[in-house]
Amino acid sequence: MPRVWDVPVHDSTRVRDARVAAEHAAALAGLDEPRTSTAALVATELATNLLKHAGGGLVIVDVVAPPVLAADGQARPRVQITTVDHGPGIADVSEALRDGFTTTGSLGAGLGTCARLADDFDLHSVPGRGTVVVARVGTSGPPDAGPAGRVRAGAVNVPFGGAEYSGDAWAWVRDGDLVTLMLADGLGHGPEAARASDAAVEALRAAAHLPPAEAVRRLDRALSGTRGAAVAVAQVDTRAAVLRFTGVGNIGARLCEGGTWRHLVSRPGIVGTHRPTTLRQEEAPWADDRVLVLHSDGLPSRWSPTSDTCRTATDPAVTAAVTIRDASSPARPVRDDTAVAVLAPTPPDTP
Repeated sequence: MPRVWDVPVHDSTRVRDARVAAEHAAALAGLDEPRTSTAALVATELATNLLKHAGGGLVIVDVVAPPVLAADGQARPRVQITTVDHGPGIADVSEALRDGFTTTGSLGAGLGTCARLADDFDLHSVPGRGTVVVARVGTSGPPDAGPAGRVRAGAVNVPFGGAEYSGDAWAWVRDGDLVTLMLADGLGHGPEAARASDAAVEALRAAAHLPPAEAVRRLDRALSGTRGAAVAVAQVDTRAAVLRFTGVGNIGARLCEGGTWRHLVSRPGIVGTHRPTTLRQEEAPWADDRVLVLHSDGLPSRWSPTSDTCRTATDPAVTAAVTIRDASSPARPVRDDTAVAVLAPTPPDTP
């Protein structure tokens, strides 16, 4: 089962915990020594920034697929380091990313160093609301200029109560011009829920060529013998410019089309134990202004998307982290394993 490291940083002792988490994640991802050192440095700098500038916050370390899948379809793992805070925010993001910038009398190398060393780096900050930062460190595959290379995905997964394993899991796969994103929520939480959602991830890798409804049927067989999971599968046919969606259970799905949000509907049931006999496959046009958000029921039902959620230029994992942050607070933390996965177009100027 994949491990997720959830490190609340409210004093200097937890900065070391964030660094150690990044080192463990790098080992799990199979990174070499230089990239492991880079991941540890990025985690240290970002955790330190939480203390200096926000009075503390949360560091989430995970091993994830890259935001753009390579032409060969291989998802080379990266260590993703996400920080979330409800602090004062950053008034001038571009200035804050400049090496040497500081508001605390320090060397001011934190954000600039992270942006330079990480393979992927993005942040979102609004004065008075806080800051979200996502950095990934790993290895890169061959670039792809084809249609499927113009779609990217990302997610943030927060275990309930600081547990080692989340009962939620996400994955995305590619087969030619098809890119498929899945979010699974194992029934309940804890290790048994994690085993169910992990089984869904493994099964998806062999189902990249299938349409969503058929993929869910394949996952249903794979989850037999587990406690089952709510599952949503969304697939973009990049040649046909069509999004196809099938969901079973309580995974929320919302699609932004030109700034307007619509719900994609899941059928009641549990994949692996009580799958509905008939699976509905919904279709919608896919274009460069679309953003798809999948979320588990750890996100409060009162959550509603904002204009920030529909920003196609933002790293999808940043959008996911902002969604989780804005739906919770230090006084109202998430109430279950909580995962948000986002599918969006790659901006034209992104390599």
